[in-house]
This record gives sequence, C-alpha cells and structure tokens, in this order.
Amino acid sequence: MSINEVRPWRSIYRRKSRKIMVGNVPVGGDSPITVQTMTNTATTDVKATVEQVQRAADAGADIVRVSVPDEASAKALKEIVRESPVPIVADIHFHYKRALESAEAGAACLRINPGNIGDSARVKEVVKAARDHGCSIRIGVNAGSLERHLLEKYGEPCPEAMVESGLAHIKLLQDNDFHEFKISCKASDVFLSAAAYQALAEATDAPIHLGITEAGGLTSGTIKSAIGLGNLLWMGLGDTIRVSLSADPVEEVKVGFEILKSLGLRHRGVNIISCPSCARQGFDVIKTVETLEQRLEHIKTPMSLSIIGCVVNGPGEALMTDVGFTGGGAGHGMVYLAGKQDHKISNEAMVEKIVEEVEKKAAEIEADKATKEAAE
Repeated sequence: MSINEVRPWRSIYRRKSRKIMVGNVPVGGDSPITVQTMTNTATTDVKATVEQVQRAADAGADIVRVSVPDEASAKALKEIVRESPVPIVADIHFHYKRALESAEAGAACLRINPGNIGDSARVKEVVKAARDHGCSIRIGVNAGSLERHLLEKYGEPCPEAMVESGLAHIKLLQDNDFHEFKISCKASDVFLSAAAYQALAEATDAPIHLGITEAGGLTSGTIKSAIGLGNLLWMGLGDTIRVSLSADPVEEVKVGFEILKSLGLRHRGVNIISCPSCARQGFDVIKTVETLEQRLEHIKTPMSLSIIGCVVNGPGEALMTDVGFTGGGAGHGMVYLAGKQDHKISNEAMVEKIVEEVEKKAAEIEADKATKEAAE
C-alpha cells in the first residue's frame, strides 16, 4: 500500500450526475473524472493523427477528440478510430452529414451544438445515427459562439445566456428521447465559466465536461485552467475535463492530471514534492527534479516522492511520502522509505538510487494490488 492514500480530510463531495458511456469509458455518476485532449494534426493525415493520439494515451488521456471539418476527414476518421487505443470524439461544426459519417466511422461520441446542426429533421437524423452506432453526444456551448437571439436578449455573453443555450440544446435531444449526452459551457473568462457551470449544474443532472476555452499558452493557460477548473472541481462539479492550451496536446493531459492529483481526485504516476531551492540546498534541486521527472515518466503507479534540498523541511515532508531524499550537506543526503530514515547516499549516486527505489516501490504496490484483486 502507498503511504500517499487519500485521507478523509482530503475528500471532495461530488455532484450527482447521470452516467453515460464514451466508448468503453464511463463518464459521470461515481466514475473517475476523465482527462481529455484534442489532436491538432490534419485529420486526413492518419499516421500523424494516430501517433498524436497514441502519445496522448501514453500520457494518460482517457478520451481524445478529433476535428471532422469535411468529408475527407470523416473518411480518415474510420482508420483513426480503428487504430486508437482510446475512445475518439468527433468534433462537428454546422454540417450534420459530418456527424452522420462520424457515427458510422465508429466515433464513440459526437461533439455538436444541436442548434447549429439545422432544423429538427436534421437533429433527428443525427440522434438516430448516434443511437444506431452506440455514440454518446457532447453538447458544446461556448461564450464565443452563442446564438444571435441570445446575444440580442442579454446584450453580451453571460452565464444566463450560456445556460439558456445549453438547456435548449438538451431539450432538442430529449425531445428525440436521447439521453446519452454530456454538456460543457466554456468561456475564456474564468469568472464567466465558473458562474455558467455552477448554474448549469443546478439545472441538469447531465454529466458535465469542464474546460476554460482558449486558455492561452503553456504557462498562462495552465494557471488559468488550474484556477478555473480547480475551483469547480473543489466544489464537486465536473465529470470529465480538458485543459485547453496553445501547446502540445500531451501537455494538456499532463496538466489535467496534475490538477486532479492536487485535489486527490485522480492518482497516476509519481507525485513529486520538491522545494523551490535556496542557498541552504545541499544539491542542485532544480536540475535533480527535472531529471527525475524525465526518468520516472514511465511509472504509472500512483505514489509520492519528496526531493528537499535541506533538513529544515525535508524530514517532515519525507514522513508523508513513499520515497524521499533530503540534502544534508558535505556531498551526501538521507534516503527515506515509507516515511522512515533508511540510509545515506552521495549526491552523485542520488538520482540512480531514487529511480531504483521508486521502481521497487511501484512494483510492490502493484503486487499488493494484484493480490487483493485475486482474493476478491
């Protein structure tokens, strides 16, 4: 068992929502909050798109969205779906035939705005295709593309307009007796997004897809997403998330997991607790952490590692982590295992020893897990 088990005082109440399936991945209800991203390759370039999907999946993505803007992309989607290790969501805008083609191609979910698809007859066709091919649907409301009549009614994008749009889209699906849907109401403004999501959560029991859209680059977008999504998740809202960054989709997945890990909502890989470094450090903390992040990327088992430069906070942090190292000066430091002092090693041997101990601990945790599962 990992020393980093979730403690009762860390638990977060989660809003009750219906559970739907996106392919073989459950979303909503008591299911784990899933992490998504979206490819940025040309969908018609099947090889590049599949490679990007695979990289995202290796980083932990549960679901990946692919844009389907034209007929050629819809044809390519069939091969992408066949080779993908995770469910694929087809991103559809305006042309309802792309939704029909994507459902037939094997998409696990269709991301649409029912109101943009066309008249009720076209919506009915899309719903029938989704039902016939086992697709779910994500209703995507965005502050930047609200219906004209709502902008005229409210004067500007606002929480009320976004929720009204979302509920109208929900009604289009429910009128066709279709209930396998989730919904998002994104904005690039954190306050607008948060207010809209809170109101939406009170108005429907549908699973909610969280996102702060067009959040920005890697640094600014990570901060904005952490604040916006973190607060909503803290309140118990959200069943699936996507961090929208102007960066490699893999980075979106990594940031998404870090947000969930910080709240104790998902546990994957090594959670490194490290100090910012100062003149007291007994070794180069920044370089060491950078190296360890790369060397330990292959570890999927949830566990914790503390890397602290000196004895001021090091021993205390090590008490709460599976593996720890605290700098002690004179070119050596102390290794902690399961919160207890174990042995000293030199700074030169530190990285290799820590990697060895983390891999060993991960193997122990997995063995314990397998034994428990076999006993059940």
